[in-house]
Amino acid sequence: MPGMGAWGRHERIPGADRPMAIPQEPNQRWSLDFVADTLVSGRRFRILTLVDDFTRECLGLVVDTSLTGLRVARELDRIAELRNYPCMIVSDNGTEFTSNAILAWSKDHRVEWHYIAPGKPMQNGYVESFNGRMRDELLNESLFFGLDHARAAIADWVEEFKTARPHSSLGYQTVRYAQHGYSQSYAPALFGTGATPLSNQEKIGILLGAAGLSMSIALADFILGKLAKSPDNGTKP
Repeated sequence: MPGMGAWGRHERIPGADRPMAIPQEPNQRWSLDFVADTLVSGRRFRILTLVDDFTRECLGLVVDTSLTGLRVARELDRIAELRNYPCMIVSDNGTEFTSNAILAWSKDHRVEWHYIAPGKPMQNGYVESFNGRMRDELLNESLFFGLDHARAAIADWVEEFKTARPHSSLGYQTVRYAQHGYSQSYAPALFGTGATPLSNQEKIGILLGAAGLSMSIALADFILGKLAKSPDNGTKP
């Protein structure tokens, strides 16, 4: 049937019923997915997103009107030139990911490809979480006047996501800090348990820079209450 991937509509998708081990280091497991949006002109485009499940880093992001299985394979090779090939890649069973091009790529590079169960997107939760944030914070709030405009805006958002957003799963470090192996966590420093205490001014600077508009009123009240109980009187320069 035209447009079908290498696996027929009624065939069992390999790997869908096998549990996945939690990654213990970078490059053990990558996750892939697509996000769709529309330009002001009404022309639709797609975004291929690729996330390292351990570091939460966005490894690649491709914006175009057409993204075939062969194009996905080429982008994976481009990223692997910089990072080496992963042990496993996780995706849904969309036609691009079940195509002959991807099956051949997986075999040639000895990368295990795990397909999540149909209708179970949260089995690919890391990239789904990333895509949900991008949708809520950027795509739903922006007008794109062309592909170049969309590419630039999305790249800027991803850079902020890497460098200015602490993640609880990374010990309240940013993706960039975790990527380079820094062990200093925002949370111990903020609440007085870190090896190098921060002044209240420094704490507020971290919070404003890292949380930004995502901070709720309840969270702000909680943080201010913690700061008010801190023995630091702001004497540290």
